[in-house]
Amino acid sequence: MELNVSFGEAVKPVDVEKVAEFIAAVQKDSGEIPWSQGGKTDPWDHIESAMGLSVAGCYRQARRAYEWLASAQLPDGSWWSETKDGVVINSTKESNFAAYAAVGVYHHYLLTQDRDFLKDMWPMVSRGITYAVALQTPQGEIYWARNRDGAADKMALLTGCSSIYMSLKCALAIAEALGVKKPAWQKAKDLLGDAIGNRPDLFNMIKSRFSMDWYYPILCGAVRGDEARKRIDHLWDKFVVPDWGVRCVSDRPWVTMAETSEFVLTLSAIEDDTRARAIFSWLGDKRYADGSYWMGVTFPDSVIWPEEKTSWTAAAVLLAWDAVNRATPAAGLFSHRRWAEQP
Repeated sequence: MELNVSFGEAVKPVDVEKVAEFIAAVQKDSGEIPWSQGGKTDPWDHIESAMGLSVAGCYRQARRAYEWLASAQLPDGSWWSETKDGVVINSTKESNFAAYAAVGVYHHYLLTQDRDFLKDMWPMVSRGITYAVALQTPQGEIYWARNRDGAADKMALLTGCSSIYMSLKCALAIAEALGVKKPAWQKAKDLLGDAIGNRPDLFNMIKSRFSMDWYYPILCGAVRGDEARKRIDHLWDKFVVPDWGVRCVSDRPWVTMAETSEFVLTLSAIEDDTRARAIFSWLGDKRYADGSYWMGVTFPDSVIWPEEKTSWTAAAVLLAWDAVNRATPAAGLFSHRRWAEQP
């Protein structure tokens, strides 16, 4: 778990402008950002890509992305899980997808201080959060989805609920900035945080072999302090592969650049800066000439797989770059200290 690297030497340079140009080239005229050229779109990764554009200062393109998101929202506050060229290819309506708009919108606001943007996006954020909270049980966990007909799939996923917890924090911060009181959201956040931190029995363990179930409860801030550090160290050797990155799943010789970047964000959130910078440096040679990053690579044979160049992978790298360099006013979005100091 110890990394032989000094704080000042860890980070390799990232061509932020070039990475952003890659994401912008994937974006459609409508503002929609698919996974890749000609690929599908899902709301969560669309938001991630918009956040990458915001980090790079591409505010106009990012705003177009959020405007498209608002236009695509369904009357109940959700989005279809997957579309391609305007055609629904997955009619599930996921709670964490609906809630995550709050994270993207608040992130953009931290960078721009654009209150008009915040006001314009408030109806979308509010409807999305309302959709997610309606799927919460009395124990605190939130069911992951409804189907096309509105029936709930009564299963809670730890990663998805952690994403919703972060979304609730951001939604409450937006509400405060706009002078709106949302006590029901505060109650939902507190219940959900307690469930994530103390009731593992409430969550389906089908995803436990995925690294996201390991670090997302920390990334979102539901698990903090000594417990966060213990959780990191407990499974470090299971998921972290030196010089390669972070495994997507524990039993496969495959690391992904998105999981690696998100884990860097997690380490930065708890101020484990030396290890965050060291792991970020491993991304330096895992990129294409056009500014995009490999989606994943097997080890030790170095087979890039899949070869799809995804917008959200590039965006995740930009978010990690911002966190380790503290380059923008949004760099501390996930910082536990920052949220602890919130009024």
